Amino acid sequence: MANNIGMMDSAYFVGRSEILHWINSTLQLNLSKVEEACSGAVHCQLMDSVRPGMVPMHKVNFDAKNEYEMIQNYKVLQDVFNKLKITKHIEVSKLVKGRPLDNLEFMQWMKRYCDSVNGGLVNYNPLERREACRGGKEASKKCPQSQASSKGSTAAPRVQSSHNARRNEVSSSNQSVKASKPSNPVPAYDSQITELKLHLNTITEAKAF
Repeated sequence: MANNIGMMDSAYFVGRSEILHWINSTLQLNLSKVEEACSGAVHCQLMDSVRPGMVPMHKVNFDAKNEYEMIQNYKVLQDVFNKLKITKHIEVSKLVKGRPLDNLEFMQWMKRYCDSVNGGLVNYNPLERREACRGGKEASKKCPQSQASSKGSTAAPRVQSSHNARRNEVSSSNQSVKASKPSNPVPAYDSQITELKLHLNTITEAKAF
């Protein structure tokens, strides 16, 4: 069990990018740094995802800004640990400071524990569960909708640029076709050459006489 994870365990060699992807995909959040989860709210919901009914989500505060509010979240998490007889010590004083290494190590432990309980989540709706939390709806608005809007805004210029590229290709192809077509003055050159030949013949015949 994850209670007995040592510091040399493979769990503590999981990188930040993998941890962030796990958090964001599991809870549908948009964290860019592991230490952004220092308030403890994310940890509470991660436990809620693998231990349904054990976390009183209405006591979790996703809008926690100061240390006092963050500590309340960790108290909720500690109560859950106690109920599940998890002996992992929570370094609250270090985590609430937002220290990157401390937050990474604790989140690495969280991932190992969650994977050991349930490697694949089934029928868990993080957005719905987060609605019961203070600041939960605001946290949910920061990820899926903003990403969808950004994708939509970037899609339009790409389509427009592709249309412009096609127009340029058509215009360039038309120009090349025009350039490859023989110009109209060619027959005029032929007539001039014919006149010169006739003139030379006339001069030759005159000299002959």
